[in-house]
Amino acid sequence: MSNERILDTLRGPHISEKSALLGGQNQYVFVVAPDATKADVKAAVEDLFEVTVERVNIVNGKSKSKSFRFRAGKRQGKRKAYVRIADGQSIDIAARA
Repeated sequence: MSNERILDTLRGPHISEKSALLGGQNQYVFVVAPDATKADVKAAVEDLFEVTVERVNIVNGKSKSKSFRFRAGKRQGKRKAYVRIADGQSIDIAARA
């Protein structure tokens, strides 16, 4: 997989309380491109972080309706990938982000 495709697939880590708790279970959360597939995410994480990926789950976050000065608008939705890696391996999110 080319570097351009890797960087287009993985937009960045998703940092939250839930993702911090999942880090102890060898699961990491990434924001991914809207057209990314599980195979794309798996290949990108394996190439970028040099780990073995066991499983990938993808979640589509819905956009939220908001208003600003009496005008209706929408926030953009997110597509997140929950990636489980093999036991004994880890990803240092802070160093790569």
